[in-house]
Amino acid sequence: MSKHITPTEAAALIPDGAVVSVSSSSGLGCPDLMLKAIGERFDSTGHPRDITTLHPIAAGDMSGIRGVDYIAKKGLLKRIIGGSYPSGPSSAEPPLIWQMITNNEIPAYNIPSGIMFDIHREAAAKRPGVLTKVGIDTFVDSKRQGCAMNDLAAQDPVVKRVSFEGDDYLFFPSIVPQVVIIRATTADERGNLTYEHEGAYLGGLDQALAARNNGGIVIAQVKRITKEGSLKPHDVRVPGMLVDYVIVDPDQKQTTQTLYDPAISGEIFRPLESFRVPDFNIQKVIARRVAQELQAGSCVNLGFGISANVPRILLEEGLHGSVTWVIEQGAVGGVPLLDFAFGCASNADAYMPSPYQFTYFQGAGFDASLLSFLEIGRDGSVNVSKLSFRPHVTAGAGGFVDITARAKKIVFSGMFNAGAKLAIVDGKLVIEKEGKLKKLVNEVEHVTFSGKRAIEQGQDITYVTERCVMKLTPEGIVLTEIAPGVDLQAHILDQSEFSLIIAEDLKVMDAKLFGEANIGLTLPKKSARVLEGTFNG
Repeated sequence: MSKHITPTEAAALIPDGAVVSVSSSSGLGCPDLMLKAIGERFDSTGHPRDITTLHPIAAGDMSGIRGVDYIAKKGLLKRIIGGSYPSGPSSAEPPLIWQMITNNEIPAYNIPSGIMFDIHREAAAKRPGVLTKVGIDTFVDSKRQGCAMNDLAAQDPVVKRVSFEGDDYLFFPSIVPQVVIIRATTADERGNLTYEHEGAYLGGLDQALAARNNGGIVIAQVKRITKEGSLKPHDVRVPGMLVDYVIVDPDQKQTTQTLYDPAISGEIFRPLESFRVPDFNIQKVIARRVAQELQAGSCVNLGFGISANVPRILLEEGLHGSVTWVIEQGAVGGVPLLDFAFGCASNADAYMPSPYQFTYFQGAGFDASLLSFLEIGRDGSVNVSKLSFRPHVTAGAGGFVDITARAKKIVFSGMFNAGAKLAIVDGKLVIEKEGKLKKLVNEVEHVTFSGKRAIEQGQDITYVTERCVMKLTPEGIVLTEIAPGVDLQAHILDQSEFSLIIAEDLKVMDAKLFGEANIGLTLPKKSARVLEGTFNG
């Protein structure tokens, strides 16, 4: 018997006061038609009212997939908990959900994406919650903001510090969803789901288990329905025993601004020459310098921003395949995509479900992470999650806190300050006009990454900008390299709110970084793995 119903019928199943968990990653895997139906039902009937929604990764974007904005309505939403949120340029109208958050209309929280998936897993197993060190001494910590995004949220904490076996941990109570909304490509008549056109599996299975094991319902949005028994068992990612209802959206986009690209879902492999390499500019200089931090044979995580171009640097330098890229949505290997398709990869080796990718990150199984920064503090802390004067430009932390919690090596990249007018002339950096906003500040507004904890754990932390390279040490941030053409005092020391330590062997950055020709990049080989001496983490 088919489980197919209409979106309107599915929306009518959601009771007032329900906790609803939504699987998505911006435009990737977003069950947009289902969210639209919920918003339309509320507009016409006033129901469902006062629901709480859970979003391990953002639902919707600023480019045609509205996602959570369909349900960002007074009376419909009571509370929202997200690993991340839709974001956009400062010139754009803020998403409706951001307007509700900044106007303090509903309590809003930013729990790291990996912990969001952990919460679902614990709820599925009927365990009390998540005990973790991920997030200690960041905005996640109850000693700071405790994940609260506004004043209303601060009044109702979702995390607390606890002592266990003589050590401090963060404790997140399990949250049980009554309704889970996931997305796939194909459902058969029994509700078995396959993901052949999807760019990632995300966390639909874990979310579905959390609802099913606690008496809730699971609604799946798909592109098509096929006959019972026609799907290969090995292809089924969410079995029909966990799926109660199926709605169909034949026009669902694969990801933001992409109706369907078989290379994103691993059905074909693109020729390497089809990938665009970065144009020569300041951002490319930074990405090249970041690439020099890598080792051949490493598994390296990538974040959004300048660092997302590093795989293209290796491609251009003839080193594609020397590093395995891993991104939080689940792709392993291949070429991570840019811009609106970030979170997807073409020519991937494998796709892991996001919850397991985050387990890999939280336990530091990978070798290095390449991430961005908005602010760097005196103590080495980094902010990527909040700017009060432009809140909707940031998406929250996403998986940033999970990834950086124990990462062995992190390379943060970004512009030294905001708004500077820069040029490259004859292989030298020319600063034509200084920026108005300093990004090296005495204290970051939001601690997304704790410099103090990094020192305690012995993490290897590097900051790469267009005008210098810096390292975090127990004594402070040390300036190790300076760009050719840059005046140390005027362009670096005077542009920081705190004093930098100047390395005794201060070097000039490789001049090849500042030329249009390839830099002749070579990567040292990663040392062979040996069995580690401790096993308790």
